Order: sequence, then structure tokens, then C-alpha cells
Amino acid sequence: MGEDAEQGYDNLSPSRIKPRGGFTATSFIYALVALENMGFVANMVSLVLYFSYKLYFDLSTSANTLTNLMGSTFLLSIVGGFISDTYFNRFQTCVIFGTLEVLALAMMTIQARTDSLLPKPCGGKSSCLEGGVAVYFYTSLCLMALGVGGVKGALAPLGADQFDPKDPKEAKGLASYFNWLLLSSVVGSSIGVTVIVWVSTNKNNHNWWKGFLITAVATFVGYVFLVVGKPFYRLQAPKGDSPLSRIAQVIVVAVKNSRLPHPESCSELYEINEKDSDSTGPKIVHTEQFRWLDKAAIVQPNTDPSPWKSCTVTQVEEVKILTRMMPILASTIILNTCMAQLQTFSVQQGYRMEPHLGSFQVPAASIPVIPLLFIIILVPIYDRVFVPFIRKFTKNPSGITQLQRVGVGLVLSTLSMSVAAIVEVKRKNRSLENPVEPISLFWLAFQYGIFGIADMFTLVGLLEFFYKEAPEGMKSLSTSFAWISQSFGYFLSSVFVDTINSVTKRVAPSGKGWLHGQDLDRNNLNLFYWFLAVLSGLNFFNYLYWSTWYKYKSGDGENGVGKAAVAVPEAEMIGSLPFLKAAAAEEEVSKAANGGGYVVVEEGNRKE
Repeated sequence: MGEDAEQGYDNLSPSRIKPRGGFTATSFIYALVALENMGFVANMVSLVLYFSYKLYFDLSTSANTLTNLMGSTFLLSIVGGFISDTYFNRFQTCVIFGTLEVLALAMMTIQARTDSLLPKPCGGKSSCLEGGVAVYFYTSLCLMALGVGGVKGALAPLGADQFDPKDPKEAKGLASYFNWLLLSSVVGSSIGVTVIVWVSTNKNNHNWWKGFLITAVATFVGYVFLVVGKPFYRLQAPKGDSPLSRIAQVIVVAVKNSRLPHPESCSELYEINEKDSDSTGPKIVHTEQFRWLDKAAIVQPNTDPSPWKSCTVTQVEEVKILTRMMPILASTIILNTCMAQLQTFSVQQGYRMEPHLGSFQVPAASIPVIPLLFIIILVPIYDRVFVPFIRKFTKNPSGITQLQRVGVGLVLSTLSMSVAAIVEVKRKNRSLENPVEPISLFWLAFQYGIFGIADMFTLVGLLEFFYKEAPEGMKSLSTSFAWISQSFGYFLSSVFVDTINSVTKRVAPSGKGWLHGQDLDRNNLNLFYWFLAVLSGLNFFNYLYWSTWYKYKSGDGENGVGKAAVAVPEAEMIGSLPFLKAAAAEEEVSKAANGGGYVVVEEGNRKE
């Protein structure tokens, strides 16, 4: 408790004034997010062109290289989440991995500027990279993935730590934090996909190194802002014990005890008494789901409790919480597969469309600025108008639940892919009829705009959902699940592209796949979009089932299905009586003061 108070935390009295944290602290995080995303998002939408026209990759190799890079980046967020939950605090984790990100951007700048580090055209091959040039290129990509991924696993939870969810005022701030985190990201992204992309692709693709240089400098300045803000942060010390080890212990012990019968009462399961525990976190009450895991909390006769022989009920429930999250995580993968297409094939579509707006030539990779502008306008309206209005009816600090937000995003992603298929048919028909006068680049605004709004709902909903629902000591690891969903989506995109190419090549009369070669006019990209639209629609109904099945951990009945039980530590009960019904409050405080252990509140009723 002393360490927590020293770091600006107060677990006993949420009403106490906290000198650190809040939006003053997160303003430095917003600055980093905006500056870092200037380059990251610009790279996401333009690297496919760099791979194609500067490194001479073919169409599918360019798309797959980018999606594999993005997939690896988001997958490695789990590394940052794991380290910040176990070894370093979240601030230190961001600085360590941020250094790797800046180094990677510097290496990419040097390669794009140095002719000897670039491949020569080789004709007919899927990639012209070889030897030391290839080693240098893939080393920079690996450092980029590790650096960006590690930061993503720790940065969002670092900002969320600046708000105490037990304080009603700060709980509203926490709900707004994720919205403003998205807004800062989008503002930076808008500059990236306009200014940086224009610099990179201007003058026949000879300025890529300038774009990378701007990105590296902006990212470095962003991390300077992060470091300057350190005195204002509430830095939560890592728990020390590995969350992955705690999960493994539950699974191993449950398997070992698989032949033991379930006890007649859950009170017979092993749990450490609150006053005997070194942990400041609340105990978690037993739930009935995944009962086979309960066997990990059975203490065998003549055996002293130890980590790999018996686990506490709280430890078992932590694994249950993560297990309940998995179907939600899986249900959002297809959405991120759709997003990958807007950063690869849709950019290549734009490269073959009329790019002029009056006398100004718009880079194809800059078209995503349209949905970004929509988001810049919609996020403040959503946070300041919609959420306060709907909160009056739902009593939810976030207005609507996180899973409802995700559901809206899934519907819109289906619509986006349908629109993308229709626009591709129009583009292809015009290109074949009159190649000299292609349709305007701004036809892509429809699919980008719809998906941008979908991403606004889904990403923020997932980040808030995984952070709030995560067990204590697993906040970073759990929040990284939102990024892991994106990772799997990008990898699945690569699998789809290769598989569909392989299958359609065998059945098509021409003997060529839907996405072969570099000429979009000879491909069937529209059919690929329709495939994703249908798959997204089916996935939405799958999500409906799992989101209805899920029960929120917090016990406020957010899902409208029922209230989950929560455990309230005795110290917390003394300092914050609103957890209890007024009629029972005095009796509960008396029980706690007399050393009655921890109290479980379930459906508004007291249990000891």
C-alpha cells in the first residue's frame, strides 16, 4: 500500500485528492500518440507502393509483405504487455521499445536514400531483394515491428492508469480517455497520410527517404514528450509474478487434479484470507463457468498449498475471465482482415484512378484522410454529446457498453467491403473501356469513410473492454488483445490472398488466380471484396451469440443479461460504502472491522 500511495494511487479512499494523473498526465501521451502515428499510419497506407515501385515486389508480394509486417507489429504488442505487467512499469517499457522504433525508422531512411542498399529491377520475380540488401531490409522491418508492437502493448494502459475507476468522476474520465486517445491518433494520422505521403511519393517516388526522415524525427519528438511528462504520471509498479506463469499454473494444476471430484460447496475451494494476503487487489468471487478449472483450487489431503500444487479461487477466476474474452477477440479478426485490404489493394486501386482535385494531384495513399476527417469531427460529438445524453438512460459511464460499440463496427465493416466491391467494378469497367479517363480517386472515399467510422467504434470499444475487464496485474497483457486481433486479421489477409489465388487459379478457365500479377484490370479484386463482405456478415451473427453470452466482470449489469459477482476487500468496504446497499452498510462495516475476511457482493445481496 505504501508503494501505491507513493506512486499516486489510493486503493482505500477513491474520494481522496490525487496530485497526479488525470488528463494533465494523459496530454503527454496524446502528444506521443499523435506524433508517432503520423509516421506509422503513413507507412501503413504507403509502404505497399514503396515495396512495389522502389523494391520491385509484385502485387501479391507487396500486399503480403505489408500485412505480415502489420500482423507482426500488433502480435508483438503482447511482448510489451507481458513485460510491463511483470518486469518494468509501463513508462519504462514504452521508452525501451520506443528506442527500437526510432532506430528502425533511421535504418529505413538510410536504405531509401542509399542506392547501394536498394535492389535492381529483376523482371518476372516476386521479389528482387537478395544478399545483404535483403538482410538490412528485413532487419529494419523486424526492429520496427518489435518497437511499435512493444509500445502499443504498454502505452494505452499507461494512460488508463491515470484514472481511478473506483472514483465516479474519474470513471467518466477513463471512458473519455479512450475516445481522446483515438482522436489524437487520428489527428496525427491525418497529417501523416497527407503531408508525409505527399513528400514520400512526390517526384516519381524519389523522396521516400525524406518521408521516412520526417517520420523518425516526429517519433523521436513524441518520445521526448512522453519522458517530459513523467512527473505527472501515476506509475503502477509491475506485480513481479508473471501473468503467463499464473495462467500456466491454473491449467497445469487443473489437469493434475482432473480426476478429483468437485467439492460439494465452492467454499471448500482454496482462497487466501484477505488479512493474510500480501496482495492489495480484491479477491474475485467464484463463478460457475468453466468448472473444470475449479479443480486447480482443490487442495489435496496432506498437501500444503503451493503455486504448482494448488491455486486460489482468485487465480482460477483470472483465467476464466481471460477465457471468456477469447470468443470476443476471435469475433473481431475478420474486421481487421477487411481493414488490411484498405491499406493494400485499395491503395493500389487508387494508383490507377484519376488523382487530380482541380490542379492538385492527390497521392493515392492519401485518400484515407477522408475517413480520418470524419473521425476527427465525430469523436468530440460522440464523447461530448452522445455519451452524456445516452448515459442518462443507461447509467453506464461509457454511454453504451463496449461490446455494443464493437457490434456497430462489425456491421459497418460488412457494408464497407460491399461498397468496395461495387466501386472496384465501376473502376475496372471504366479502365477497360477508356483507359485514358479513369474514374476519380474520390470514389474510394465511400469504402474508406464507412470503415473509418467502424474502426472508431470497434478499436475504442475493444481497448476499453479489455482494460476494464482484465484481472489486476494483467491490464497490459489483456489490453494487447485488441492489437492481437489486428495482428491475426493481417495474417489472415495474407492467408486469404495466397489461398484464393491458389484455388481460383485451378478452377478459372484462364488458369490465373483472382489476384495474380500487377495489373488490377486483369484481376478479380471485386470478387475478393464480395468474399470478405459475406464472411463479415456471417461473422457478425457469430459475434452476436458470444456478446450475449458474455457477462461483464464489473457487476453493474452492463450487458443487460445479469450481474456478475464481485469481491470487495474489507479495507475497500470501509472507505467506500457505495459498493453496498444502504440498509446493509452498517452491518457489513461491523463484520469487516471484526476481522471477518473479505465480503462478496452478489446480485445486491451480502455473503460472507
